[in-house]
Amino acid sequence: MSTPFSHFFNKINKITPQGAEYLQGLENIALMPKMLYFRGKIPENRVKTVAIVGSRHNTRYGEEVTYKLAYELAKTGVVVISGLAYGVDSIAHRAALDAGGVTIGVLGTPIDKIYPVRHTSLAREIIESGGAILSEYAPGAEVFPRTSFLERNRIISGLADAVVVTEAAERSGSLNTATHALDQGKDLFVVPGNITSLMSQGCNKLIKAGAMPLTGVEDVLDVLFPAVKKSKKQRRLIMGDTEEEAAILAKIAEGMDDGEDIIASLGIAASMFNQTITMLEIKGVVKSLGANRWMLV
Repeated sequence: MSTPFSHFFNKINKITPQGAEYLQGLENIALMPKMLYFRGKIPENRVKTVAIVGSRHNTRYGEEVTYKLAYELAKTGVVVISGLAYGVDSIAHRAALDAGGVTIGVLGTPIDKIYPVRHTSLAREIIESGGAILSEYAPGAEVFPRTSFLERNRIISGLADAVVVTEAAERSGSLNTATHALDQGKDLFVVPGNITSLMSQGCNKLIKAGAMPLTGVEDVLDVLFPAVKKSKKQRRLIMGDTEEEAAILAKIAEGMDDGEDIIASLGIAASMFNQTITMLEIKGVVKSLGANRWMLV
């Protein structure tokens, strides 16, 4: 007989930050939680995770950008983490679920109290889809909302490899998450907004302060998966702009770095090689290692 799903939703588990590889990033944050309580499933091993946060009173622009980013990230297997709140948080969770991905909601309330109550069904979907609802507050714990919701932000950023702010007013609570991300040495991405929109003032100020502007999901993926970025770049470069460029680049990509060997292998004139390799160097595609040896940039 199968176990009713309500059992998994109502069952509360507890674990220390050292109890799973996925949680060990919390060991280095300020005020490390001694215990975490959760419903659902926490990944055992470290999985690339992106926090998406923003205003509770999002605009249509914020909704579209948040949904697109969360959906595309979840499609690549990235865990999307947020705070289960109204606005950007719930949009990010919903997009991850629609993409068939895993998402985690971090509460600022005790684990036995889903807040806001209207998101109880969303929490159930998150758990049913292999994600989790997480809190540092035990069942029945007494908390002070003015501080507990800010305190949970350090956990959201602490579990993430990168933090994305999609839309935020000047006094948005998501700026607190951004501050934690910077303190924790996490990559912080911010979606630029209309300079006349009050709901983008916080984002635009973060960018002015040095946060990385985000214009597409590739900006985040390139940081999360640098090896893939390098591979894509090399495949693009191997194409070259001429037949000779493509042939020379292909040989260098295969590991052949000596000019004389490349000339012999391709059966081309030394003058053609010299002319082509010089053009590739000017384009910034190859770099000289000296003694007629070359590498891809």
